[in-house]
Amino acid sequence: MSELEDTYKHKGLRKQLVLEISKKGVKNSAVLAAIGKIPRHYFFDPIFENHAYEDKAFPIDAGQTISQPYTVAFQSQLLKVQPGDKILEIGTGSGYQACVLVELGAKVYTIEYQKKLYQKAIRFLPKLGYQPHMYQGDGSKGMPRFAPYDGIIVTAGAPTIPEELIEQLKIGGRLVIPVGNNDIQSMVLIEKVSENKIKKKQFNNFSFVPLRGERGWPSKGTK
Repeated sequence: MSELEDTYKHKGLRKQLVLEISKKGVKNSAVLAAIGKIPRHYFFDPIFENHAYEDKAFPIDAGQTISQPYTVAFQSQLLKVQPGDKILEIGTGSGYQACVLVELGAKVYTIEYQKKLYQKAIRFLPKLGYQPHMYQGDGSKGMPRFAPYDGIIVTAGAPTIPEELIEQLKIGGRLVIPVGNNDIQSMVLIEKVSENKIKKKQFNNFSFVPLRGERGWPSKGTK
């Protein structure tokens, strides 16, 4: 996008979106402030800009989607990010979730399976003033070289919880991952209590694109 304009109209629409998300149960003030600050319309082709502040997912390149704002906020709230936390995001996608995590003060490592999306994000996010550490490859087993993490967030639906992700958490760390079939998943929160003990909660009825990679769903031969 050549011109990045953030008008009073856009800011007003973001305020309405924040109100809508808070009414759905997101109460973390830092998360709501991040949603209210980041111009989500920057992540849309101008002809689809009118969809940017609707609380719904929207298609982007490579058969992926930019997640529903409520889902982004819900996952971010579950992570309980503190400034300075090291967070791994699996599935960069458009980069919007990574920007939210940066706004929360996290040191963000993000990995994207689809090369096209990675190349777009690594060019685009710095233009918005966001510089997470971005990588391309199979994130379904995490990214052990930068572990341990204070939090790990997975933004695609997994068939099971990869054990490697729990291993890469610090004690006291949190993993947020949608788990289920290709249509519907439960959001699972794992808290790592000790090296051999976890606490687990789940929240029903979310829908994500499939996680790709060795611990994800089989890819159709495309990267």
